[in-house]
Amino acid sequence: MMASKKNAVLVDGIILNGPTTDTKAGEKFVEEACRLIMEEVVLKATDVNEKVCEWQPPEKLKQLLDLEMRDAGEPHHRLLELCQDVIRYSVKTNHPRFFNQLYAGLDYYSLVARFMTEALNPSVYTYEVSPVFLLVEEAVLKKMIEFIGWKEGDGIFNPGGSVSNMYAMNLARYKYCPDIKEKGLSGLPRLVLFTSAECHYSMKKAASFLGIGTENVCFVETDGRGKMIPEELEKQVWQARKEGAAPFLVCATSGTTVLGAFDPLDEIAEICERQGLWLHVDASWGGSALMSRKHRKLLHGIHRADSVAWNPHKMLMAGIQCCALLVKDKSDILKKCYSAKASYLFQQDKFYDVSYDTGDKSIQCSRRPDAFKFWMAWKALGTFGLEERVNRALALTRYLVEEIKKRDGFKLLMEPEYANICFWYIPPSLREMEEGPEFWAKLNLVAPALKEKMMKKGSLMLGYQPHRGKVNFFRQVVISPQVSREDMDFLLDEIDLLGRDL
Repeated sequence: MMASKKNAVLVDGIILNGPTTDTKAGEKFVEEACRLIMEEVVLKATDVNEKVCEWQPPEKLKQLLDLEMRDAGEPHHRLLELCQDVIRYSVKTNHPRFFNQLYAGLDYYSLVARFMTEALNPSVYTYEVSPVFLLVEEAVLKKMIEFIGWKEGDGIFNPGGSVSNMYAMNLARYKYCPDIKEKGLSGLPRLVLFTSAECHYSMKKAASFLGIGTENVCFVETDGRGKMIPEELEKQVWQARKEGAAPFLVCATSGTTVLGAFDPLDEIAEICERQGLWLHVDASWGGSALMSRKHRKLLHGIHRADSVAWNPHKMLMAGIQCCALLVKDKSDILKKCYSAKASYLFQQDKFYDVSYDTGDKSIQCSRRPDAFKFWMAWKALGTFGLEERVNRALALTRYLVEEIKKRDGFKLLMEPEYANICFWYIPPSLREMEEGPEFWAKLNLVAPALKEKMMKKGSLMLGYQPHRGKVNFFRQVVISPQVSREDMDFLLDEIDLLGRDL
């Protein structure tokens, strides 16, 4: 028997005895790579003396990075050099002066959770292969449902708020016409949905993807602050019915992407109840205000929604991606709408309670344990710690707004409702010019020019955009607890320094 163990067994010229991976070398590589991550990413995350980015144009970056995949593998010392290059030329989204997107900063607890899940490599569809992470997801969803104000509900974590919005749109359509799951679109009336003119672009993408059609997305006008006007919504619903269309969904927004506006949910819910429409609230950005007793009033009426999208990877810093769709309906509508009953995964004669095999509620098969990142941060900080994170971000927002008002050359678009601060920088060369077409045409060029300067210097990153007739302006967003008052002052000083000669 001993001798036969040592004899090489070949199949198709491949030796099958023993593992072929060099375990010791692999372990050493992981250890050295983790040390590199710790030194170059984690320890430098809050160092304002480091650059936010090491800007290189695409063609130059291709030359600097060894992107070619070769026939033979490369030695570990070379792989570590590549890791170093990847870190060097990547944008440091953990940096206190990264203000470019609706996510930023480093949460150490969710980072450890990500390390764990990457090492364990689970897929969250059945209890037998992912017992811990399914129970974690159930616990997190239950707590989020409580903060919305529902007594019960259901939910699932998805790869992005855009996907959550698509889920909700499809659920609303399924509720309106359950036969669509099996019989498809043929024979249906022209379905129409209503959303704010300030909504996230994922609503159009979802309508296209689901076969509803982008022409059947009715955009409701907003007021001067970017909030949906309820009277305009009801007017459009009646008009659609008059034209023979079938309204089935209203999507309100709590925290619009650019202006940070919150739609009036109570008034919109009244209309939805009168008209028999599913109300979905895209609170991907603004949902985290629910954690704050001071600021949760921004989402007053959210408990009347049928579904809610909420992304803890934004304000609560759970790490991309961490996005939940929450549903008030407790009749198993998620499973009814999406279940395919794959017999090789969801056998009903298993030796444990198969109600924990929740993967059939998802359109995915393989699914990451994203709830675990949020759970770990929540366990570490507690509800009060998460609340303080929201309160601090909005207090820093107020500070920056007041500083903008004091400074020459800075002009607010409007008082912010949330953490989105929208403003123009007007260089000295334009400050005496009358605000006519020539002024606005020239001001439109300022933000892009400043963005180029700040990125090439690596001192900060700040987003800009034109928006609904307004020329290019900056949108500054405060999220990370590593951001200080000094960083707010630096932001304004640096913009003035880079822009005064424009």
